[in-house]
Amino acid sequence: MDLEALADFVLVATHGGLGKAARLTGRSKATLSRKVAELEEALQVRLVDRGPQALRLTPAGEALFIRTRGLLGDLRQAGDDISNGGGALTGLLRISAPVLFAHVALSRIAAGFARLHPGLDVEVNADDRFVDPVEEGYDLVIRTNPKPTENMVGRRLFSDQLLLVAAPELQRPTEAAEIPAVLMSRLGEIRGWTIRTEAGDVTYQPRPVLRLSSILMVREAVTTGVGAALLPLSLVARELEAGKLISWGPVLDRAVDVWVLHASQRMASPKVTRFVGYLAEQFPTGRLEL
Repeated sequence: MDLEALADFVLVATHGGLGKAARLTGRSKATLSRKVAELEEALQVRLVDRGPQALRLTPAGEALFIRTRGLLGDLRQAGDDISNGGGALTGLLRISAPVLFAHVALSRIAAGFARLHPGLDVEVNADDRFVDPVEEGYDLVIRTNPKPTENMVGRRLFSDQLLLVAAPELQRPTEAAEIPAVLMSRLGEIRGWTIRTEAGDVTYQPRPVLRLSSILMVREAVTTGVGAALLPLSLVARELEAGKLISWGPVLDRAVDVWVLHASQRMASPKVTRFVGYLAEQFPTGRLEL
């Protein structure tokens, strides 16, 4: 396979057409079109459908684009790293993180890293959904309790403890019972909440009274006494100390471990390894302290 033709195909696919790719790179449309055609001839498959106004990837072209755009970016980054002797970091570092972690910690951490490396463009996107780093072009993803997979590698940043909390005026039943609950709106089937108390383990069945899209919203709502909620200790430590919330007990079998991950088939470039190291340094105790 002609790597130059492949690079031109990725360039055209990235910018959505020959015209825009040509304008942004200074290459001629005719040259780019010829290179894409040469790649199609070599692979014996049509990669693009050429319309009068636009260019659209075929299913084969879409599959090739997804599989190769990250790899070519890694190769370019490797060349840049060798050229500058592994010193100043350059290029784009894209990170996906859960909304809560991005808001309370990562924005500050990313800002500190960006100040240390002014030649680097750092982009952080807050999103609680599952993100495929290769398909969506992320260098790193930060996730809570990620499922083991051969496609991802990384390290644990910190652990947290999940508590069942409520406002002081909401009385905790001493035996198994149904309780009013504030939940995240994306939750599907709700299982019982088992907590450990001084008198023994107790299981409560949550009865949804309020569903919210953000865990920060859940924290604010539960202080009103509308219901109980499962929240990490790091998020409610101040409210517990101030008496705005009380802990009914730690939740059993619901560990909270936060990991930073990257695709195992991608090269770990200096910008990735140095950010991971910097990120880990921010949690020397293995806990999130707000």
